[in-house]
Amino acid sequence: MIEMSTLFLIGGIIVFFLLFAWLIPVQLWISAIASGVYVGLGYLVAMRLRRVNPSRIILPQIKATKAGLKLRQNLLEAHYLAGGNVDRVVDALIAADKAGIPLTFDRATAIDLAGRDVLEAVKVSVTPKVITTPPIAAMARNGIQVVATARITVRVQIDRLVGGAGEETIIARVGEGIVSTIGSSDSHKQVLENPDRISKVVLEKGLDAGTAFEILSIDIMDVDVGKNIGAELQTDQAEADKRIAQAKAEERRAMAVAQEQEMKARVQEMRARVVAAEATVPEAIAQAFRDGRLGVMDYYNLQNVQADTAMRSSIADNNPSRPKDET
Repeated sequence: MIEMSTLFLIGGIIVFFLLFAWLIPVQLWISAIASGVYVGLGYLVAMRLRRVNPSRIILPQIKATKAGLKLRQNLLEAHYLAGGNVDRVVDALIAADKAGIPLTFDRATAIDLAGRDVLEAVKVSVTPKVITTPPIAAMARNGIQVVATARITVRVQIDRLVGGAGEETIIARVGEGIVSTIGSSDSHKQVLENPDRISKVVLEKGLDAGTAFEILSIDIMDVDVGKNIGAELQTDQAEADKRIAQAKAEERRAMAVAQEQEMKARVQEMRARVVAAEATVPEAIAQAFRDGRLGVMDYYNLQNVQADTAMRSSIADNNPSRPKDET
């Protein structure tokens, strides 16, 4: 049987080789030396101790060296520790160098740390990008709505990429220019006849100022006629005026009904007073008899006058030519 000391020795040797293989990536070191990139074994161990993956630094440096770029390892490591994407930065530097675009390492790392895709920016600098706006609706002076869609061809300006506005700002500014141009047209027919007028006016405003892009061209892709906003506004105004007039008429009718009810109440009150006054007449006549101020003949004469008055009222009520009292 194998002794315990031998087992411990074998285990120690295995652990040593595993630790050595982890601290010193020999295969990566050999690849770097073969590619013309000098890197010491001690530097690889130091990167491990700094919690830096050596392949994330050495492989991009090998790629840069083969492309003719001289990049220092400590700068690449510093960008990696800052949270940047070293591989994408190196790819962007190589693409910019091949395309003849002036791009320094400091500028590339600044763009990458700012959250922008530096490689995509270099590609757009070489090949312009086309941005399609959503349908933009505006109203001409004659009240007709016009809906336009534009295509914006832009090219990235590397020197303005850090701190410059993005695509959303370009789309918003172009949309504002389209609305302003359509709104200043006397008729929607002018827009339909000359859609290139919108492009010319918008391009003259310098809408790419303060952005990370340079506007190369603005092409009106589609122009359609929308709603008749002016007619709809007039219809809505007429409907509103109609409702106001109806409300005022209803108010006047309510006031007339209230006045009529008030007059009827007054008439009822007057009739009640007359009835109350008539109720006191027999009592007054009886008192006059008791006091001796009224005789029998006087009473008969009063009855005759009342009968004559009732007859005249009956004749008047039966006369069709006399208007009746509605109240």
